Amino acid sequence: MAKLVNMNEMLNKAVAGHYAVAHININNLEWIKGALAAAQSTNTPIILGVSEGAAKYMCGFKNIVGMVHEVMDFMKVTVPVALHLDHGSYDGAMNALAAGFSSVMFDGSHEAFADNLKKVQEVIAAANKVGASVEAEVGGIGGSEDGVTSNGELADVKECSEIAKLPISCLAAGIGNIHGIYPADWKGLNFDRLTEIANSVNHKPLVLHGGTGIPDSMVQKAISLGVAKVNVNTECQLAFADATRKYIEAKKDLDTNNKGFDPRKLLKPGTQAITDKVIEKFKIFGSLGKA
Repeated sequence: MAKLVNMNEMLNKAVAGHYAVAHININNLEWIKGALAAAQSTNTPIILGVSEGAAKYMCGFKNIVGMVHEVMDFMKVTVPVALHLDHGSYDGAMNALAAGFSSVMFDGSHEAFADNLKKVQEVIAAANKVGASVEAEVGGIGGSEDGVTSNGELADVKECSEIAKLPISCLAAGIGNIHGIYPADWKGLNFDRLTEIANSVNHKPLVLHGGTGIPDSMVQKAISLGVAKVNVNTECQLAFADATRKYIEAKKDLDTNNKGFDPRKLLKPGTQAITDKVIEKFKIFGSLGKA
């Protein structure tokens, strides 16, 4: 069986090499296939992210672990792949670890810092037993993701420094980024705060959530300042929807002679669009061919 890895080695290599590993949220079989095809065909490491909402949609953590393992085996995937819980609750993180996830994020950014710190330590203890990696968060990320809503406040530098003393693999810190599509009046990333945070955590790998919609130049500057993991979700969803819409608008699904209505044909353009979008992100993040 293909083996999942934690994020430690891939993120440490990213910091040393001044690039970022792409975290691609998966939502179903097409997302798993599309993302892994991009990684394997370009010899690039990848993090497959799963929100708790997506986990429910895909019938649970155990099913996701099984699906990813089987797809990796079938596709003969040899590049490093981490299966990571994105914005996990405390219980979600514990359950994902028990199911076989190789990495988890505990998002305690909405809790009192002391409670966040305590729960991160407990998640780390559980992760260590199975060789998994842990991502923590300080300062909420703007927008909304599976019920976790934040105004995107800037992370407190002292809190970042304190939580980074724990053996976490990476830290997500709010620097003005948001989930979803960015509004027209978005002020952009706060690079001064990012620089302060990077210095305060002794250059531990940092995470940029809400990668969709941030100008490429801003993403690349963030990477140069210590971001080693960039999360992308909405952009792949939009690419998938657009390709599927074009297929239907061209009335290919009505082609009964060629069975254009077959879901394998109907979903193929969207799956390819995911692969193309992920490879595009590899290039922007500088991780292409870094497996």
